[in-house]
Amino acid sequence: MKRRDLVKKLEAVGFQLVRNGSRHDVYKRGSDEEQIPRHKEINEQLAKSILKKWNI
Repeated sequence: MKRRDLVKKLEAVGFQLVRNGSRHDVYKRGSDEEQIPRHKEINEQLAKSILKKWNI
């Protein structure tokens, strides 16, 4: 899955970029936090796992 598609889905449910790291970006929604790798393509299993974790 493309990184930008995953980020769009997270932002659609209220996550916002908090900070950029060297290898990951950190997104938060209230007390929920998710780290997204800074690769153009994200492993399909990882993307599905992140989406399932937040019921997206």
